[in-house]
Amino acid sequence: MKWLKLFTIPLVLFMLSGCLYPNSNLKQNQPTNQEQLDAVQQAVNQFHEQESGLLPIKTKDQETSIFIKYLIDFSALRDRGLMGESPGNSFENGGYYQYVIINPEEDPTVKIVDLRMSQSLRSLQAKVDFYENENKYPPLNEKISKGVYNLKYEKMGLDNPPTVDSPYSDQQLPVYINERGELLVDYRKELYELMRQKEHSYTEGDDIRYLLTDHEPFAPAYSPAYTIEGEEPVFMSSDS
Repeated sequence: MKWLKLFTIPLVLFMLSGCLYPNSNLKQNQPTNQEQLDAVQQAVNQFHEQESGLLPIKTKDQETSIFIKYLIDFSALRDRGLMGESPGNSFENGGYYQYVIINPEEDPTVKIVDLRMSQSLRSLQAKVDFYENENKYPPLNEKISKGVYNLKYEKMGLDNPPTVDSPYSDQQLPVYINERGELLVDYRKELYELMRQKEHSYTEGDDIRYLLTDHEPFAPAYSPAYTIEGEEPVFMSSDS
């Protein structure tokens, strides 16, 4: 199952005094704040303790990318009286953010995924699927690393190599593809900046995507795995 089929996004335009009121200005679509994350984290911790190690999550396919695999089930938290309404910026409450759990076995930690990235990738995935249906193979172009390729974007009807908005900064992140036809977002720019700015103990062979979640509320959705080579973030030999 393609990763991009996991999420849907409410596409609603609100009319206000005869003018379009941008969704991005609505309170529920503002970026997360620490109070919201802390409230959800507390509820998850209580559920985890009360339910003997179980987590309030929705089950996803085993092959789902690790950072979008464990979606928080807010109904389970409400049923046990641990939370009232879902966070105002959550998908469940009409917002742009999906709350997820990372490190579920060792240290269940609440993070968010920006669903506007999912929307952009889903549109691109439709073009990938159309190409694959016509040509019997995904639109793989030059090899970037083992299991990671550029897209034949011109053959897909695109004028430029595809990118998406980074949830971490105002940068544009490249989009690649693997041999299964799944789209991958390249976070090396963000990892490089964090490696320069923050002290860390990651070494060669470690999955350094967690450097992003160590310092930011966002999970690096749709990402291949990275490690360190010298002072640079590089792709691991295979994605996870």
